[in-house]
Amino acid sequence: MMDDKNDNQEDNSPELKSELDLLNKKSQEYLDGWKRAKADYLNLKKETEARQREIIEFANAALIAEFLPIYNNFKLAWQHVPEEQKKSDWVAGFGHIKSQFVGFLKDIGIEEIKTINEKFDPSQHEAVVHEEKPGFESEVIFEEINPGYTLHGRVVIPAKVKVAK
Repeated sequence: MMDDKNDNQEDNSPELKSELDLLNKKSQEYLDGWKRAKADYLNLKKETEARQREIIEFANAALIAEFLPIYNNFKLAWQHVPEEQKKSDWVAGFGHIKSQFVGFLKDIGIEEIKTINEKFDPSQHEAVVHEEKPGFESEVIFEEINPGYTLHGRVVIPAKVKVAK
């Protein structure tokens, strides 16, 4: 009887091996599919988080665009304080407020666009005038009409400038 059992096992061996190979192949397919799905999920998660960060960073762009003209007016007023009054306490207080403005803008990622003596860049500057200007090369900014700003490197308000021909 033992011989019958051994013969039976030998007869089933190629079938079992074939079935085992098939099952191993399927399990490897399932494992590979799972790994791909997991990688796709992780990539989607990273992309979603990046989009959310971007939305948060730029969600307040309209509010910031409304705020920046107020800051510009404050800077303009500061420039017109007479020199003899700059040492008085109340003017020093306004100087501290200006410093707080600058720090706040920097903290939220706003930077002023460089203008004077810079090469005109239509992606950052808006030319309101092109004119001959002695001492300046062609396409170089010689005067700033209104400052421009970037938010995390993206232009929020372009700088309005005068450009040499």
